[in-house]
Amino acid sequence: MRRFQSISFRLSIIFLSFFFLIIVLGFFGIGRLGDINLVSSDLGEVWLPKTQFLGDLNNYTSDFRAAEATRLLAPNSSERANAERDMAQLEQSISIARRNYEMIPHSSIESELYSDFTQRWTKYRNIVDHESDLVHSGQASEATVIYMTAARSAYDAASDALGQLTDRSVTYARAATTRVNETYRQARWLISAAMLFAAGMTAAAFLYVKGFLSRPLLHLSGVMHRLAANDTSTEIQDTQKRDEIGEMARAAVVFRANAIELMRTQRGLAREASMLAETLSNEQKISRAQRNFVSMASHEFRTPLTIVDALAQRLIKTKGKASSEQIVDRAERIRRAVFRMTTMIDSLLNSSRLMDHEPSLDFHPITIDIRPILREVCQLHREIAPGSNIIEDFDSISAKVTGDPKLLFQMFSNLVGNAIKYSPAGSPITVRGVGGTEFVTIDIQDKGVGIPNSEMKGLFQLYSRGSNVSSIVGSGLGLYIVKMVADLHSAEIAVESAEGKGSRFSVRLVSYESPRSDDPSLVRTKPMLAS
Repeated sequence: MRRFQSISFRLSIIFLSFFFLIIVLGFFGIGRLGDINLVSSDLGEVWLPKTQFLGDLNNYTSDFRAAEATRLLAPNSSERANAERDMAQLEQSISIARRNYEMIPHSSIESELYSDFTQRWTKYRNIVDHESDLVHSGQASEATVIYMTAARSAYDAASDALGQLTDRSVTYARAATTRVNETYRQARWLISAAMLFAAGMTAAAFLYVKGFLSRPLLHLSGVMHRLAANDTSTEIQDTQKRDEIGEMARAAVVFRANAIELMRTQRGLAREASMLAETLSNEQKISRAQRNFVSMASHEFRTPLTIVDALAQRLIKTKGKASSEQIVDRAERIRRAVFRMTTMIDSLLNSSRLMDHEPSLDFHPITIDIRPILREVCQLHREIAPGSNIIEDFDSISAKVTGDPKLLFQMFSNLVGNAIKYSPAGSPITVRGVGGTEFVTIDIQDKGVGIPNSEMKGLFQLYSRGSNVSSIVGSGLGLYIVKMVADLHSAEIAVESAEGKGSRFSVRLVSYESPRSDDPSLVRTKPMLAS
């Protein structure tokens, strides 16, 4: 009894029913198409060829009569010969059309009409042959009289007989066409009725499957999805059924009990995993920052320390021999190297303070002239990198700005330092400034390696470095600090760069004289990135 209640048995019955329904509909459709093919073949194999061949006969005989007149009216023997050649070709075409027509089955009436046409055409041809003899014997006037009298009467009789035969064939062809259309309409009606019956059977099967199979399965699927989403309060139906759906419902009950127990365990594991993930993320950030710092510090400090050591050794070797000018020169070079190290240490300490604390706590804005800060930045980097070619062009700035001098100094120092670091030695670094009543814009432009277009979007992110500067030591903090300082000053940063051609960083600060400087809507924190 349980076997007859199973889903597989029910689906098998439905499948077999549809299988037999498809077979019955297929044979029924083939039978109807056979009826259509039977009447269509009669039309296509008999009546259409008949109509075609009779049309050819009408055309060829009419052309033959015209060629006959052309021969009589020919002014010379050459044109007469051409007309006779046309008549010979038409006679051959008429013979071919007659043979083709005779190969098709005919009714008794058609046979009689065709026989009448044949006799009349033969009589006409005999007259034409006699007419031809008269023409060749120089009796053109007698031939013309025959053309206008006997030949004309014979041709009209043959043409009338051919016309009656053509009309009879056209009538039969129209009747055959009517039979084809009627058979097609009957077949279409019967096939449409069979399709409606099949659609009714399909709808009944669909309702059965939806009511007795699909609905319980969808319910169980929804139950499993809710249990997977940790919703253990869902109600499970159909547990009393004795088929596969009932077994699945009872299994879902067991699964719900296990899910409740699993949720308790997962909550504890999730808390521990969250704590471990957070700890691991912090450790990774710290480790990455340490590696970057050690790499940068070892590179940046090695160069000035090497200079200091080399100069000290030379002073020792030239003891008592070097002039005072040489000693002063070497002492100044030692001081520049030490100054480079102290500047680097101060920059690292300032960056560390901004990174470790809330940036706004170190923000102390005052009204300042930005030009001395820019000159100090340029002079600092000339001392750090004596071979650098820094071009100053900011004397036209006529407005003051409101900002923190230390933070602005660090921001522009980072931008100028990057321009020097990522540019060939001695290439021009232009620091240009313009300003008016609303904004002061500072441009730092170089002819360096440039920034890949695909990496512009994440340019100001923490630890972000270009793929084309991996061989140049850096920490990935400089532009992040620049962005942080710019946000504190409600400044806009625009970047234009082409890989291999250089970059231009533009910082636009709100001027102190701007009538909108106190407008909260002027706070701009998003950098403008230009490709």
